[in-house]
Amino acid sequence: MNRALASLALVAGLLTGCTSPENAHIVVTTNILGDVVTEIAGDQARVSVLMKPDADPHSFAVSAREAHRMQTADLVVYNGLGLEEGVLHHVAAASAEGVPTVEVGARVEPMEYRDGDAAGLPDPHFWTDPARVVTAVRLLADEIITHVDGVDALVVRRRADAYAAQVSDLDAQLTARFAAIPAHRRVLVTNHHVFGYLADRYRLTVIGAIIPSGTTLASPSASDLASLVTAVRTHRVPAIFADTAQPARLARVLADEAGIDVRVIGLYSESLSAEAPSYLAMMRFNTTAILGGLSA
Repeated sequence: MNRALASLALVAGLLTGCTSPENAHIVVTTNILGDVVTEIAGDQARVSVLMKPDADPHSFAVSAREAHRMQTADLVVYNGLGLEEGVLHHVAAASAEGVPTVEVGARVEPMEYRDGDAAGLPDPHFWTDPARVVTAVRLLADEIITHVDGVDALVVRRRADAYAAQVSDLDAQLTARFAAIPAHRRVLVTNHHVFGYLADRYRLTVIGAIIPSGTTLASPSASDLASLVTAVRTHRVPAIFADTAQPARLARVLADEAGIDVRVIGLYSESLSAEAPSYLAMMRFNTTAILGGLSA
């Protein structure tokens, strides 16, 4: 009798070992979402992040080994809405192999670009709005529990709730900090259209972008630059914000052509970095930089 029970216990152990957290594997395309998923999953699953720090989400690529990793994962998490232009076909290949995939950007009530070359298309940069990130955290917890065998649902829920509370606290802090900016200074000029959600959340106005598109792969025309120079002069913009992962040459050219004292300030808008190693740190860094630029 005892021998039979021991045998059953051994078999049960072997079976559960096949779906233990050590074997659970989630692949995430961008490093911003990678940080969020890691906070939610904790030690319940191995999280592989494809996009390296300081990389451009519009242009980064993956190796054959990483592509295979996607096709053998328990879950693939990607931003979507066209952001990861060099990786989306690998996401589609993983889905064709039966791997569950979740397009986070499409499920957090995405906004549309309001002007520029991408006007009317969905804007993938939802993470600049912490309220939408809270929605994403709840969504991702559900997806992990549903699709990743072996995870402890209670642990995942508890971690998701704790992280969502941190993001909500960040939102409250940012609301108070941005509210202190005088009305006539609440305008942004950026490298490309990346802060639409942040502007909508905290009542700022994006008056233009050097590259009038949602992707860094586009290029500005002479008329685009001329229009932006006019806007900069009209609003007396004190600073232009350029992503630190992109050369700021165009921003400097624009500042020179505008003929007024405009500083070029680097932000970590689309990728984590050593100076902004987490989503929360990135948002705090950017907020401090924007406040400093607009208040000078």
